[in-house]
Amino acid sequence: MCALCGVLGGADHWTDAAERPGVFTRNVDSLRRRRERINRVACAQRVLGFYRLTLSDWQGASFVLSTQTGKTELVDNLTHLWAAAEKLIGRPCDPLEPALLARLEADDA
Repeated sequence: MCALCGVLGGADHWTDAAERPGVFTRNVDSLRRRRERINRVACAQRVLGFYRLTLSDWQGASFVLSTQTGKTELVDNLTHLWAAAEKLIGRPCDPLEPALLARLEADDA
């Protein structure tokens, strides 16, 4: 389905889907989707910071993933994010790495 969405053009990726409990006007829906996208970037940034990577939104269409040394990768959606992160740092990004979990827990405390 993702390949088909790309061929047809303009279809949003499922990772960018916004909650839709009721009927919204186009502007309200657009604002909600933008806020949710910013929130997803912030959540991913918490994990990526452990690997000394930064993530930013680019025009609401892609993401920019960067290292501290300036290496940068443009990422289409969040499903491609972790492979790009591993490519940039040259090692696996393990979400169960004990040091990462300890840092996340310390940040929440």
